[in-house]
Amino acid sequence: MSAPDFELNRNAFGRLVLTAANGEIHEGVVPVRAFPIAAPEEGIALLGEDGHELAWIDRLADLPAQLRGLVVDELARREFMPEIRRLRQVSSFATPCTWEVETDRGETSFVLKGEEDIRRLGTSSLLIADAHGIQFLIRDLAALDRHSRKLLDRFL
Repeated sequence: MSAPDFELNRNAFGRLVLTAANGEIHEGVVPVRAFPIAAPEEGIALLGEDGHELAWIDRLADLPAQLRGLVVDELARREFMPEIRRLRQVSSFATPCTWEVETDRGETSFVLKGEEDIRRLGTSSLLIADAHGIQFLIRDLAALDRHSRKLLDRFL
């Protein structure tokens, strides 16, 4: 594990500030995952306010704990993608319909506008967008219980 060639801190307003190896300071830095679903702990770009990459992090685990904490905290502020663990029920098999689900963040319900709002990500993952644009993730279809898979099969 080699030390990063930059420093990262929060300013008085809570925004990330990156100090490059050459001493250049960049405020309002935003971490962005290259592969948020397939490899969330790898490939993270630190972008400046203009959207240009300032630094690249190959693996979060390689960062010192304090630096890793700042990046992980900032990613959590930006990203909201609940993971569906179980489908409790759907109001109808025709869209639009209301889905009642259990997620890693608790129970909720949302409206599925159309079947086109369910996207496959590889062979075993799905990304479902609700009527408000919130993205829900099903990481592994095979890990769902039988009832959930049966409900979901009606939409796939």
